[in-house]
Amino acid sequence: MCSPYDAEPPIPPIAGAAVASEDLELESKDGAHFAAFQALPDQAGGPAVAVLPDVRGLFRFYEELALRFAERGIEAVAIDYFGRTAGVAKRDAEFPFMDHIPRTDGQEIMDDVGAAVAVLRRDDASRPVFTMGFCFGGSNSWLQAAAGHGLSGAIGFYGHPSREGLNGAAPPIARVSEFECPILGLMGGADQGIPDEDIEKYNAALSEAGVEHQLHTYPGAPHSFFDRSYEEHAEAAADAWDRVLSFIEQRSAVAAG
Repeated sequence: MCSPYDAEPPIPPIAGAAVASEDLELESKDGAHFAAFQALPDQAGGPAVAVLPDVRGLFRFYEELALRFAERGIEAVAIDYFGRTAGVAKRDAEFPFMDHIPRTDGQEIMDDVGAAVAVLRRDDASRPVFTMGFCFGGSNSWLQAAAGHGLSGAIGFYGHPSREGLNGAAPPIARVSEFECPILGLMGGADQGIPDEDIEKYNAALSEAGVEHQLHTYPGAPHSFFDRSYEEHAEAAADAWDRVLSFIEQRSAVAAG
């Protein structure tokens, strides 16, 4: 299981940082409405991130993560997956997300991400925008590199590179030839659900396709190590966060020319 309902990002808040936030209701290409959470830094104009949650959809962990981005000058919009089947209201820990996953479609997720990207680019069509996701959202974040969003990068924490997607959709490794932006992958070396050989095959496929990428594995770290409760993996979590910020900074500079 990815981040439990009461999990918190392992990122210390920046005291005194001026940020604003609000719940959003976005409209996708097919007219469906879905929930999102927006966090805004005090100064506009920097890079931005669309956050893709784990299999539970949008909840506090991802809202807090969006705030941590905003404190560092990066606007963030975290999205939900289940607006079409569960509505847009806030949910508690008892939300039966597995009832909704089979009714969720990969193309719909791409369209929903597109709606979030449009919000992030509302004032600047050339703004560097990234996706970042976790587990289910990690795989889907990588897949956004093939969705035509014009991303500057796609970041995935412990996404599965070769597992078949929703309703038989091709996994990330099968779509690397369509990727249009650099990839960052942050993986747990003790993640029993994602074998090392799958990561190695993904790395080789990205290299063969000429996709700029960084795949970093943390030895001994489990699935969902990016969680404050994993105190024994705090060093890995801190390093992963630094890699995320560095990736965004470097790729934003490239986009700016």
